[in-house]
Amino acid sequence: MGPFGRVMARLAGRGHSVLALAFFLVQLSAATEIPPSVQQVPTITKQSKVQVAFPFDEYFQIECEAKGNPEPTFTWTKDDKPFHLSDPQITVSNNSGTFRISNNGHVSHFQGKYRCFATNKLGVAMSEEIEFIVPNVPKFPKEKIEPLEVEEGDAVVLPCHPPKGLPPLHVYWMNIELEHVAQDNRVHVSQQGDLYFANVEERDSRSDYCCFAAFPRLRTIVQKVPMKLTVRGSNSIKQRKPRLLLPPAERGPESSVTVLKGGALLLECFAEGLPTPQVDWEKIGGDLPKGRETKENYGKTLKIENVSYEDKGTYRCTASNALGTASHGFHVTVEEPPRWTRRPRGGVFSSGSSGILLCEAEGEPEPIVRWTVNGAPLEQSPFAGDVVSPREVSFTNLQPNHTAVYQCEATNVHGTILASANVDVVDIPPLIQTEDDVKYAAVAGASVSLHCEFFASPEATVSWQKADEAQPLEGGRYHTHGNGTLQISETSQDDAGAYSCWVENAKGKTAVTASLDVRNATELRISPESPRVPRSHTLELHCESRCDSHLRHSLKLTWRTGGEAFGGNGTDDGRITVDGANLTVSNVTEEDEGVYICSAQTALDSVTEETRVTVLDVPDPPESLRLSERHNRSVRLTWEAGDAHNSDISEYIIEFEGNKEDPGRWEELARVRGEETTALLALAPYVAYQFRVSAVNEVGRSPPSRPSERHETPPAAPDKNPQNIRVQASQPKEMIIKWEPLRPMEQNGPGLEYRVTWRPQGAPVEREEETVTNHTLRVMTSSVYAPYEVQVQAVNHLGAGPAPQAVVLYSGEDYPDAAPEIRGVDVINSTLARVTWSAVPKDSVRGRLRGYQINWWKTKSLLDGRTHPKRVNVLRFAGQRNSGMLPTLEAFSEFRLTVSAYNSRGAGPESEPHAFRTPEGVPGQPAFLKVVQIDKDTATLSWGPPQTPNGNVTGYVLQYQIINDTYEVGELSDVNVTSPSKPSRRLSGLSPATRYKFYVRACTSRGCGSPATEEGVTAGDSSKSFGKISEGVNITQKLHPVEVFEPGAEHIVRLSTKNWVDNNSIFEDVIETRGRGYAGLYDDIAAQGWFIGLMVAVAVLTLALLTVCFVKRNRGGKYSVKEKEDLHPDPEIQSGKDETFGDYSDSDEKPLKGSVRSLARGTGTTGSADSLAAYGDGDHGLFSEDGSFIGAYAGRGEKGPGDSGGGVSVPFPPRA
Repeated sequence: MGPFGRVMARLAGRGHSVLALAFFLVQLSAATEIPPSVQQVPTITKQSKVQVAFPFDEYFQIECEAKGNPEPTFTWTKDDKPFHLSDPQITVSNNSGTFRISNNGHVSHFQGKYRCFATNKLGVAMSEEIEFIVPNVPKFPKEKIEPLEVEEGDAVVLPCHPPKGLPPLHVYWMNIELEHVAQDNRVHVSQQGDLYFANVEERDSRSDYCCFAAFPRLRTIVQKVPMKLTVRGSNSIKQRKPRLLLPPAERGPESSVTVLKGGALLLECFAEGLPTPQVDWEKIGGDLPKGRETKENYGKTLKIENVSYEDKGTYRCTASNALGTASHGFHVTVEEPPRWTRRPRGGVFSSGSSGILLCEAEGEPEPIVRWTVNGAPLEQSPFAGDVVSPREVSFTNLQPNHTAVYQCEATNVHGTILASANVDVVDIPPLIQTEDDVKYAAVAGASVSLHCEFFASPEATVSWQKADEAQPLEGGRYHTHGNGTLQISETSQDDAGAYSCWVENAKGKTAVTASLDVRNATELRISPESPRVPRSHTLELHCESRCDSHLRHSLKLTWRTGGEAFGGNGTDDGRITVDGANLTVSNVTEEDEGVYICSAQTALDSVTEETRVTVLDVPDPPESLRLSERHNRSVRLTWEAGDAHNSDISEYIIEFEGNKEDPGRWEELARVRGEETTALLALAPYVAYQFRVSAVNEVGRSPPSRPSERHETPPAAPDKNPQNIRVQASQPKEMIIKWEPLRPMEQNGPGLEYRVTWRPQGAPVEREEETVTNHTLRVMTSSVYAPYEVQVQAVNHLGAGPAPQAVVLYSGEDYPDAAPEIRGVDVINSTLARVTWSAVPKDSVRGRLRGYQINWWKTKSLLDGRTHPKRVNVLRFAGQRNSGMLPTLEAFSEFRLTVSAYNSRGAGPESEPHAFRTPEGVPGQPAFLKVVQIDKDTATLSWGPPQTPNGNVTGYVLQYQIINDTYEVGELSDVNVTSPSKPSRRLSGLSPATRYKFYVRACTSRGCGSPATEEGVTAGDSSKSFGKISEGVNITQKLHPVEVFEPGAEHIVRLSTKNWVDNNSIFEDVIETRGRGYAGLYDDIAAQGWFIGLMVAVAVLTLALLTVCFVKRNRGGKYSVKEKEDLHPDPEIQSGKDETFGDYSDSDEKPLKGSVRSLARGTGTTGSADSLAAYGDGDHGLFSEDGSFIGAYAGRGEKGPGDSGGGVSVPFPPRA
């Protein structure tokens, strides 16, 4: 017995367990990747498959790459013969076996089957065969085709015989204009490309039948010479039974077909005959495979996809017409190229170990399996193995000289497959491939893996230790995998620290270290939780995240719902937007309902949180309304609830329609709880009811249901009488009685009328009566403003309503017939007076007293003595009173007034006129202020007298100060002009090239008024500047200096009244000011000679530039008055409003609401006659019965200039 036989016997004695163990060792070894630094046999890593030399390519590359240690070298064979890469058309790649063949048009001699060999000192790796195909350019042969002439009804075949070329091949039959020949039951193009006619017709005659053969991979289409077919007409077309043209008759009644498993089976039958035959298919002894079979080309081709062994057998096609049948049988055989059922798996082995290489393949026909070692036949290797068979190579005591590449090749007629198995026998100490001192991080509660990848042969053991612990980590939360990885489950802060991995085998021991850092786990919370959002509203979700500070930079939040993730900004239409942790859905619809998931991803963990969004909507309308329990005054309505759309129905609203006068108008009848779906409805008589129901939930009200059937109630007498009986304004001794008519639903029947009765209140007389159909009645009475008892009762054709209740109404009023007596006029100030009078007797009012009316007019001005035409002003005071305040009078004038009583009818006779005079007041603003001439140190000013002097003007106050385009202002200088007849003044001692603001005020014995202002700039050496009149501030009063305590400070000035009778305003205001610091702080410096000299020198050096700037900017003195006054407020602001409101019961220091920020912006006259509309109208006075002003103003007289009123002292601008 040879050595192979002895090994086989030993293995047979040990049984299958040894084989299983050996195979497991092979599997385990194969799973280990050999590091590149360890010597190993070559391994093919990349190779080409079939390569086609297309003529349009620049070159053709055949690839072969391999790895190994030592680095392999490469050789090639072509058609099993050595092939040297020395041809000048070949370019070899560095460090691989890949080479290129340049396409110079002559590459046909390279066609063949190539194989690549990678070799080092340990073995030889062999590639699969690589076929290089150089296709020929397909061409139809040059030929002359004779025209074909046949009779109508004959069968015709036009041959194509396409040239051979690189598949696939597509054949088309067209005419010379590239129009396809139409195929049908009668005309067919076979798989070989021939054109068949079952029977020809005269329309088939043409001279340009062209066959086109297309080779898409070659990008080539070739055309056959056109063929001419002529069909002669015949009077005796003979019908005939079918005769098969495909398959051709020479194949006999049956033929054999071989198809590869997994491919497509194509069987074709075509028969000639007349009438045109039909083709049917069947499988003898079975059914055609459902789902995989199709009939194409009008049933002439049977196609079966994805063929399996079950599809073998006999298929029959039968062609038939009315005259007979013809059939053909196809014996189908299914074969298969070789395929692996068990591939040989190599591996890494240590000396003395055992192993088995198994190689099994299937195919049809059965493949032949053969072994090679390092590319050479197995039997030529001295260390092939202990047991060798076609399916197996086994080893019992592997040694380093067994290291080799084993190849197994399986072959049948349909192809060859190759599998390689590397056997590497290695004995080395462990090599740890994971780097030393790797830092790992994990989040608390998660699992973490510390890697310790290694290579070892013989087999090694792995153990992990923590730096502060002596015992290996094993069991519990620790698990060491076969590849050396330590997995720690449910990590905590205690797991943080340094670790070491030890790997040991029979050849040695080695270790690496690692460290673990445990971070806090990321947490999420979505708010609001489980939101309920009404439809069409906006949904806003916020994903609050909490993560470890070391992970914050890598935190990324995303949103998704229904498996669909939202982009960085939401949806394209903008309805859904994502802004970091916020998700907003606008115009929510039912499709937005569902689970929304927020995901957080960091460098160490990922976590998700979800919330369910419920979309609410108004309920669907109730359905199936039914009426039952019908009675004269009631009916029961029942319905079925619609979909509540995630919100419970709170109530149902029942409406009815039945108004004869307003058909189609629905009115609410009743409401019931959401739990009920029935209601007993109270009805009114004489109504044809129709009902509908709406459901209400927290979102809103549903559309109404479809109307119910009608229910009509019989008529009855009225159940109620009219309400709101009243008298409309009427003439004396007359009553126009009105009431609210009954609504159509309250009339209860036809023929509605109203029975009206009346009599004097308390009189023992019969009631007068009248019946009307409308809701008004005019009654004449014997007395003015006398009380009457009135009753109104509803009546229809079926009777009268309930007994009516009497109401007391008064007949029409007449004008009062007595005048009050004026007791006196107390002039309070130049614009305000208090009038007192006596009340009229009650019986003279002849109605209800509404109040008293004062008529007043100006008779003359005391300034010039001019008499004014009578223009009457009217002011009414509501209620029972004997005094009132008369506002907005003109100062220094003479007036007359009368008083009369009034009721709803109007005013009665006036009292005797009473005369009174108003004293002087402060004057108005001067008409203008002009800078007539200005030099470098002088300025001449001119102004106009005030248009409203309000008395004798006694003089003017002229003031000026430096402003210089800043928020700060200079010291204010005063000049008193005691001669009012000289409205001009020349100022001297001004500084050159300096901006000034000038103010002028007119004065009377009562004080000075508001100023007119102007600005101007003094010239340099030769220039001049002129000013412009500003818009004055209509507020005047005396000056009260305010000291600015701190340079650049901002001060708030409160304006408040002391006594409302001294012409002061009753409001307070807030003014922002900025002033210079106290000038005294700098007196010492300014007085020094050296300082003055320095300033002069600086002025001289910059004078030229300043002169140009000032001349261009200030030429003609044109400035925006409004802007300048905003920037530089007036030095004094006088009062601007009289106390025309009467006595105040609260503090006279009460602030006026809406006060402005700065009086410098200009304040209009607040006490003018134009503002009387704010005091009240008619009976709606502003003040109480304590004598304060109550009334309405009717302007029948002219507007006098008036006194602008007393002002509030405004110390502005502050003195420096």
